[in-house]
Amino acid sequence: MTDLTKSELRKTLRAARKAHVEALPDSIRGLLFHRPPAPLLARIPAEAVIGVYHAGPWEAPAAAYARFFRDAGHTIALPHFAQPKAPMSFRHHTDPYAQDDLEVGPFGILQPAADAESLVPDVLFVPLVGFTPALDRLGQGGGHYDRWLAEHPPQLAVGLAWDAQVCDTLPTEAHDKPLDAVVTPTRIYGNL
Repeated sequence: MTDLTKSELRKTLRAARKAHVEALPDSIRGLLFHRPPAPLLARIPAEAVIGVYHAGPWEAPAAAYARFFRDAGHTIALPHFAQPKAPMSFRHHTDPYAQDDLEVGPFGILQPAADAESLVPDVLFVPLVGFTPALDRLGQGGGHYDRWLAEHPPQLAVGLAWDAQVCDTLPTEAHDKPLDAVVTPTRIYGNL
């Protein structure tokens, strides 16, 4: 896959991810990404602000992680965009159960309201299209997470992914930020 452009890789990996998720029985899919694995939890300070994302179709879900960390006493933050070309920020997500503090943002994804408290996560869970065992990440292509990670290095940046999203190698550029770990339903990549 390394001879493909990033755009071609995204198309191929999105199709593989969709096929993988569609092949999972609903009963199994509901059990996956339900609770962060113990080695990961051991690395998260009790007072850490946890940044998660509102998953789009076929992305590894992060909602159960938001509920888990909220129940454990953590403050939860979700990405927020004032407009499509605006920098990504994070705002307080107060209700990961009913999600009644969220509204549709400029990309059609639920996000906290503009008047929600601005936060900087200590631990960030990151969506991705593809990743390598060396923890390189291929994102959606907007560069939002790479820019945010460069400006606000968290204590821990962790990707959530399906097993079908792993690649031997990915093309990387100077602005691409590697992750500290990636969690899939069957494995943890990285040194936790």
